[in-house]
Amino acid sequence: MTENDPLRFATTAGTTEVAEMPPVVEDSQGLDMIYGLHAKPPLRDAIAAALQHVLAAFVNIIAPALVVGNAIGLEATDISFLISMSLFISGIATFIQIHRVGPVGSGLLSIQGTSFAFVGTLVTVGTAAVDGGRSPTQTLAYLLTICMLGAFVEIILSFFIEPLKKVMTPLVSGIVVVMIGLSLIRVAITAMGGGPAAIASDTFATPQNLMVSLLVLTIIVILNCTRSAFLRMSAILIGLVVGYLVAWPLGMLNFGGLSQLPYVTVPIPFRYGFDFGFAGFIPLAFLYVITTIESIGDLTATSMLVGEPIEGQTYLKRVKGGILGDGVNSLIAACFNTFPNTTFSQNNGVIQLTGVGSRYIGYFIAGFLFLLGLFPIIGGLFQAMPQPVLGGATLLMFSSVVTAGIKILHGVNLSRRNTLILIVSMGLGMGVAFVPDILANTPYLIRSVFSSGIATGGMTALVLNMVIPGKRE
Repeated sequence: MTENDPLRFATTAGTTEVAEMPPVVEDSQGLDMIYGLHAKPPLRDAIAAALQHVLAAFVNIIAPALVVGNAIGLEATDISFLISMSLFISGIATFIQIHRVGPVGSGLLSIQGTSFAFVGTLVTVGTAAVDGGRSPTQTLAYLLTICMLGAFVEIILSFFIEPLKKVMTPLVSGIVVVMIGLSLIRVAITAMGGGPAAIASDTFATPQNLMVSLLVLTIIVILNCTRSAFLRMSAILIGLVVGYLVAWPLGMLNFGGLSQLPYVTVPIPFRYGFDFGFAGFIPLAFLYVITTIESIGDLTATSMLVGEPIEGQTYLKRVKGGILGDGVNSLIAACFNTFPNTTFSQNNGVIQLTGVGSRYIGYFIAGFLFLLGLFPIIGGLFQAMPQPVLGGATLLMFSSVVTAGIKILHGVNLSRRNTLILIVSMGLGMGVAFVPDILANTPYLIRSVFSSGIATGGMTALVLNMVIPGKRE
């Protein structure tokens, strides 16, 4: 459904109404959407779809704060504050992305959250700062300052999307999206076994963990095979709720930390002050370039899923606004004491599984995340959800991201040149993902920039597409 589609909602006197909404919208890409980009679903459907997006993104939004906070030795109260701000800013950032404030934002159902791509570098820079004599809170100020300044790298890059797209073609975008999905599948499988905590306690992949995760996965698959649009849209939410309830009597839920949470968190800009150092800024600046490439892939996948063009001026405008939104939102995040934000690829899996690509859903998602940040007790209930329950759902969602990338590549002429780019990029990208120690003896800057399979595969595809002779597709 395009902006000129007669079925698009009309705005009158400040209110939004749907002129007509068919049960299924068949877009130009051949993907069936129950609710397309500009549709306004009924309240029940909107809330159900929004909750599934929140559940899909929740753990990844709060994880960077947990990992970095523990690595630099922050007190529990400071880590709790970081988690709250991560959720709070994700709500604001999501609203900016989907609503499109001036030129900022994609206008797509692009969910924003704390980027995990920066975690490894933030931990390395942060621990080095602590070893150098900074206190944990001084180190946090140092990290937030370089994140804030680094955001301008992505903001500047957003104004050069058109020349960048000459080399960031559907071939490169498709490779990046596939790499994103494949990298996320490892996270899902680990969650199905119980997550990192289960590995540490030697309880990983117990029959109980696997049975619960497979139960969730099976419920979602069955509900997606039904003819009921509501059950299909609610499949992930129902699967997670059933898994949550089954895990409760099995003793898999931990509510011990709820009593220590404050009732309300008040956002305080620049709470930890400012600090700066070039040693930490340089690798962070490079990572903003990498996440720009990743976000182009995410936005391309979202556009394709909801039937929007993945070439041309409309597409370029969306991508430019989305990248600018990433940069502005990362700047806002640093001001409010949390780490860089980016578009979340796993939510493309939710769009594909539920058949709901309406940007209207984004307002509910933004509201839920905003409230979760202000009221930590609500977030604590989500945080108590066992990893196997999340793993069963996220395996399907992350696999859907891979299929989105494959569909992008399906429209590319896989000539000898393009096939060569594909196999080299996938080989190096997955190689680094499977054996990260391959970079152990390289300089720190190289390790930081190419530490993920997504970064390695994406940069390889980008460079090869520029240097190998032939038509770029």
